[in-house]
Amino acid sequence: MSKKQRQISREAGFTLLELLVVLGIIALLATLVAPQVLRYLSDARVNTASAQVRNLVAAVELYYLDTGAYPAGDIGLDALMTAPQGATAWKGPYLKSKTGLVDPWGNAYQYKFPGSRAAFDVISLGRDGKAGGTGEDVDIGN
Repeated sequence: MSKKQRQISREAGFTLLELLVVLGIIALLATLVAPQVLRYLSDARVNTASAQVRNLVAAVELYYLDTGAYPAGDIGLDALMTAPQGATAWKGPYLKSKTGLVDPWGNAYQYKFPGSRAAFDVISLGRDGKAGGTGEDVDIGN
């Protein structure tokens, strides 16, 4: 091997110090960016729950138009997927899949008939699954 080839092979690649500096910069950027990304994910779940509540309200209204009555409180939102006993005019299913009955945090949407805010209420209790709260724990309903 010639002297020039040996010199090139020694200069090829990175030193440990260079790698540590690059890893330090990446770690610093990650600590600055990660909280922002997590905040956007939190906002996205709340927005998704709001959109899903609107879709469920629309589905319940379609159910009402077909059957002439809102689903009973004890049957709840399951009436959108399977015909309740005695619902002869039922033309569902009114949702594509049962996953529409679960909020972004994995909790079932609450249905109340008669409702306290409208003829019926569709509510997500947020991340904590309890009434009340702020941020991701906020209750989302019609």
